Amino acid sequence: MGASPARPPVTVLVTDMDNTLFDWLGMWQAAFGAMLERLVADSGVPRETLEEEFFALHQRHGTTEYAFAIQELPSLRARHPPEELPTRYAAAIEAYRTMRRRTLTLYPGVLDTLRTVRDAGALVVAYTESRAYYADYRVRTLGLDGALDYLYSLPDHALPEGTTPSQIRRYPPEHYRLRSTVHRHTREGAWKPDASVLLEILRDVGAEPGRAVYVGDSLVKDVAMAQAASVVDVFARYGDVRSRPGYDLLRRVTHWSPAMLARSEALREADVHPTHVLVDGFAEILALVDFRRFAV
Repeated sequence: MGASPARPPVTVLVTDMDNTLFDWLGMWQAAFGAMLERLVADSGVPRETLEEEFFALHQRHGTTEYAFAIQELPSLRARHPPEELPTRYAAAIEAYRTMRRRTLTLYPGVLDTLRTVRDAGALVVAYTESRAYYADYRVRTLGLDGALDYLYSLPDHALPEGTTPSQIRRYPPEHYRLRSTVHRHTREGAWKPDASVLLEILRDVGAEPGRAVYVGDSLVKDVAMAQAASVVDVFARYGDVRSRPGYDLLRRVTHWSPAMLARSEALREADVHPTHVLVDGFAEILALVDFRRFAV
């Protein structure tokens, strides 16, 4: 392996969220799996058919967390008017929400590590390809509001025709707002590992690529993107999901293109050569990187 790289001095931490700060796959598998099982039981539609229809919807909307999927599933629309589907399959929706609440937790040491980085004066930015609503929800639910200076996510997908936010939200508008963390959007259609997205984020916060570090769990999306942007890269190996239970279900209904999926599954550390690796947890970054005060 050779000598370990010296601790690079950086003033900005940009971190992926899903499977880097929390176990997204575990949460998604529990929530989506519970919803899917209830849909099969309540509708009588074979599981294989529903998975194929979810895959088509996720491909179309660019996310595996499309909030209105039940209303658009062809097999369900063939049985009932679309406007009745949320009520008829309310148990499936509640199953998703219940399991999401039970399983959405930070990895050990994440919050303390982020606070330590901020106490050093460094800027902390989270970047996720999740849509805005879910990214915002997770920051609030995980207690990251204020632990992050900025959150960057894709904007929300369009609402179904005739639907307004007030119709689908349970709480007052202020409940859905971050109090301290600034939430901004990346360009629609701009996906990892496009280095321009990361460079645009750094430019937006007034940071230099040479003084930034990026950490993420995907070799093809995170590490490759950071290296292409000339940003210090850190591979969160502990978050690599490719060999975990639940990944087979994810790949059957994924929004990733077949080409991106194949490339991600084929890549290994020997192919990408991450500069730094987190083996057991996020806190290890403190021993790898020298965080210093950020100044514009």
